[in-house]
Amino acid sequence: MNATVTTSEAVLVDASKCVSSHSRSNQLARLLWGFVWVILFRPSPRFLYGWRRFLLRLFGAQVGREAHIYPSVRIWAPWNLSIGEFSALGHAIDCYCVNRVSINAHVGISQYSFLCTASHDIADPHLKLIHAPIRIDEAAWVAADVFVGPGVHIGAGAVVGARASVFKDVEPWTVVCGNPARFLKKREINSNTNERS
Repeated sequence: MNATVTTSEAVLVDASKCVSSHSRSNQLARLLWGFVWVILFRPSPRFLYGWRRFLLRLFGAQVGREAHIYPSVRIWAPWNLSIGEFSALGHAIDCYCVNRVSINAHVGISQYSFLCTASHDIADPHLKLIHAPIRIDEAAWVAADVFVGPGVHIGAGAVVGARASVFKDVEPWTVVCGNPARFLKKREINSNTNERS
């Protein structure tokens, strides 16, 4: 006999079983961070990168020196974020760090990108929250409006093209693009870029 549930049966869920998977302390910390984001983080002038690094560190983020985080960046839980030195989170990035988001040194993440560590189990009638960490290694570039899904590891030196959707790991020193993101070519560095013509 088939054990699958029909669509009409699946919508009849018990609301008492739809409890939050986040602790009360987590919820209160996020509420406090929300106030700080609205009052002190978001209105800060763009050039005050040090001020925003300070605020994030107050909430447990690991932030390297000279990391540039724009004021419009949304960070769900700063204590789940680490960003290395000389890395950047551009305009209007959404960092949904229910799980750990680890960004190494010299990484650029361009405007409107979405780093998403959580989703829902569609086989569960209550759509239970599931999550996995995201890791972006040194010298990688995530271009504009990219979606990076839960559990993704973007290797060192990799480039993710604009508006790509990344659901699987990206090999080091490769270029990927598309939805879903696919291998385009190997990334090669021009050794003559520092020479004058």
